[in-house]
Amino acid sequence: MNAPTSTTSHYPAAPTAQRDVTHTLSVLVDNEPGVLARVIGLFSGRGYNIESLTVSETEHQAHLSLITLVTTGTPMVIEQIKNQLDRLVPVHRVVDMTLTGRAIERELAMVKVRGKGDNRVEALRLADAFRARVIDATTESFVFEITGDSDKIEQFVALMLPLGLVEVARTGIAAIVRGPEGM
Repeated sequence: MNAPTSTTSHYPAAPTAQRDVTHTLSVLVDNEPGVLARVIGLFSGRGYNIESLTVSETEHQAHLSLITLVTTGTPMVIEQIKNQLDRLVPVHRVVDMTLTGRAIERELAMVKVRGKGDNRVEALRLADAFRARVIDATTESFVFEITGDSDKIEQFVALMLPLGLVEVARTGIAAIVRGPEGM
């Protein structure tokens, strides 16, 4: 995942390779038709990948929405993405949550597991250990709701796989900065 990307420079002291880094960006935008398409178009038009994307209206009276996206690239590419996002007309603010060092990131997932007997008991035991809640149950399956960082969800899903994992639905990452200040 962190493959080196070669860069060339005519300056002898310049680095010759940069590693891809993952950053979480919060983008405050006007809540109007076409804004999300413009943001996504910026990424697709330049060949950037979005690993996670969440969007929701956060300030109803002001008609503002918050787009939280996770992307990967060299530090130079991440800086370029932020600058290009900042120049879009409906964008009010771009905050690199990764650089603040004080961001809290969480994701929600619903995990459907089919199983009977020992597998069913083990799925319930693991769900309890991960603090996942049962939000639907039948005699043959469960749907668990789990929140946490992406690694926690990945671990839970990996453990459910041999127990009868059927399906996973994930929200993508939501992030907020610690402390009294707003975005």
